[in-house]
Amino acid sequence: MLKLTSRCDLACDHCYVYQHPDQSWRRQPRVMAAATLRAAARRIAEHAAAHRLDAVRVVLHGGEPLLAGAAGLAAAAGELRRRIDPVARLDLRMQSNGVLLTPRVCDVLAAHDVKVGISLDGDVSANDRHRRHANGASSHAAVRRALALLRRPEYRAGYAGILCTVDLANDPVRVYEALLAEEPPQIDFLLPHANWDRPPVRPDGVPTPYAAWLLAVHRRWLADGRPVPIRLLESLISTAAGGASRTEAVGLGLADLVVIETDGTFEQVDSLKSAYHGAPATGLDVFRHRVDDAAAHPMIAMRQTGLAGLCATCRECPVVRQCGGGLFAHRYRAGTGFDNPSVYCADLKELVHAMVGTPAHAPARRQGADALSRAVLDDLAGGRGTEESARQLASVHLGMVRALLVALSPRAADDPVAAAGWRLLVDLDVAAPEAVRVVLEHPFVRRWAQRCRDGVTGDLAYLAAVAAAAAIRAGVGVTLDVPVRGGVLGLPTLGAFDVSADLPTARLTSREGGFDLAVAGRRERVRLADPPAAWQPARRVRAGGRELLLEDVDPYRDCYHLPVAPRLADADAARWTEHLDAALRRLRGEADGGYAPAVGALLRAVVPLRPDPAGRQRSAAAGAAFGAVAVAPAPDDAALAVLLVHEVQHLKLDAVLDVCDLFDRADERRLTVPWRPDPRPVEGVLHGTYAHLAVADMWRSRPGPAAAAAYRRYRDWTVGALDALLGLGALTTAGDRFVGRMRDTLDSWS
Repeated sequence: MLKLTSRCDLACDHCYVYQHPDQSWRRQPRVMAAATLRAAARRIAEHAAAHRLDAVRVVLHGGEPLLAGAAGLAAAAGELRRRIDPVARLDLRMQSNGVLLTPRVCDVLAAHDVKVGISLDGDVSANDRHRRHANGASSHAAVRRALALLRRPEYRAGYAGILCTVDLANDPVRVYEALLAEEPPQIDFLLPHANWDRPPVRPDGVPTPYAAWLLAVHRRWLADGRPVPIRLLESLISTAAGGASRTEAVGLGLADLVVIETDGTFEQVDSLKSAYHGAPATGLDVFRHRVDDAAAHPMIAMRQTGLAGLCATCRECPVVRQCGGGLFAHRYRAGTGFDNPSVYCADLKELVHAMVGTPAHAPARRQGADALSRAVLDDLAGGRGTEESARQLASVHLGMVRALLVALSPRAADDPVAAAGWRLLVDLDVAAPEAVRVVLEHPFVRRWAQRCRDGVTGDLAYLAAVAAAAAIRAGVGVTLDVPVRGGVLGLPTLGAFDVSADLPTARLTSREGGFDLAVAGRRERVRLADPPAAWQPARRVRAGGRELLLEDVDPYRDCYHLPVAPRLADADAARWTEHLDAALRRLRGEADGGYAPAVGALLRAVVPLRPDPAGRQRSAAAGAAFGAVAVAPAPDDAALAVLLVHEVQHLKLDAVLDVCDLFDRADERRLTVPWRPDPRPVEGVLHGTYAHLAVADMWRSRPGPAAAAAYRRYRDWTVGALDALLGLGALTTAGDRFVGRMRDTLDSWS
């Protein structure tokens, strides 16, 4: 936790920083100095490298971190990424009250991939009970404006969730409903900071009021189908099944958090400020000490001993592996320190016992802000999906590509070509983020990265080609070695160069409008606007009023279990372009054009397949190549339009399944379906029904007896398979809702 500021623009009366015993904030610099930030970033990177960490989470905090301003946030995020990204995946976050959030700040946060959590305690009356300005003015409207900003498609990927402090005076269900209305990817309920010397408010005659409050939320949450992860509740469900907790508030997970104050001092978890003055102090700082020194501090080390670090009462308790003794700060009592149960012990026991029997599987496997809201899932489940929902799927894809590259970066360090490419890509992500984004969104960059991660290919050096493509797009002059495979140098989104030499690498120098190559003792200059014969440019074509890649050169496009076509002749490419243009225009003009928005938002590349010798129609999509559809020449634009929609449906569902568990993946049962001779697994049936729902819908809107017959065939296939899925018992709560929405669409046609 990195404290960028030590002051706040609100005066919340339950704040542990300003309203509790520790008042050390008064001596802190108001804003972290640049030198302190650099030292902190160096220490974090040093720690990640020394321990070969895959990932590091840094939370920008305060006070209120937005008081650092857009420029201050950009400087902090840029410095952290520059230092840490080369050695570990940096999961960069910020916790804010949201009052000062603006589009300009959101642009900065999006550019640096900072995910933002917002504090909100419910509707206006609940929130303003504590979260007010110093003059008593309400903060509620400003916070809701911030949340509305984060729901915009361009910022949605940075929306991490909502943090809410429990207050018994607020109606729990009304609070839950108010938070759910903000469409958060996650909700986190916090018990008010209290201890045995400063006990929490408890109404007379109610032994476990906080458990009762949270259980009211739990009941409504279950009745709603668990539409959003609630971190505290899901952690208790997970620990009951022997899994890990996702919060330090419960469970026996080891302490893994250290705070860096604005003056560079290391502190323990800052909820300890609620215990006594000086409670979180360590006497260490980033200028003289390593993160390892902070980790070895006795109070932190004690919290890394699990069960052994708890008091005797807790160690003997039957629910200790779930509650974990509660939050460390809540155990404090003068005289015995933290060697006590939580002051919320009775509430935690009641909560654990009352939640027994809650299904262990969550409705969605969500990855931070990559999660999809309930509204988006419902929209997509209807079959068509709006352009905004499709763009959220594209945002999920981009986040996964970034995560894949960061996961590969430690291995890339052992390959000099890949290592140079990674360093360049990290620098370009700051200097030219748009160029990096375009390259990373290319469907086959993800396919290459997944193959590297899974050990299918050892072509880590291709990372240099990815970086070179971004540099050329940005017009940034750099020189680096790039890999040559089979005598061809491929640059994703740009094209391929035939070097006509059996060499592992070529030396590339990027420049405005092209690049120079030094290979086999000769130099070649490539101007993208006037390419030489050896350069095969990626074909960017206009079809349906938009630009597409007619992808016939990318070395990783062969991922469809169907043979892809070789490089097209110019005349063939022209016919393909004309055919695609007619199909996409037809799609926009059919009925209400219901599938055109999602196809337009998701389809980035079309890969020509070799024609089937028997004349059958061929098409395919691959989850590892999100945004690309492979098709063989279709007989007419009407048939091609159906094929494109069919495959884009598969892309949509693959993207949903990237972040949402719609079915139990351990269930190996198979179902017989009318469109395949072999019984299909649950995922295969789900994919088939989702694609056939769209195909039936398209034929439904077309005139003539042949269209009517095709509609009835696909409708009947879909109805039967949906009913089988709903009756199998393999779907999660979210899966039941998703498939139920598909069935609602079919029923609406009647």
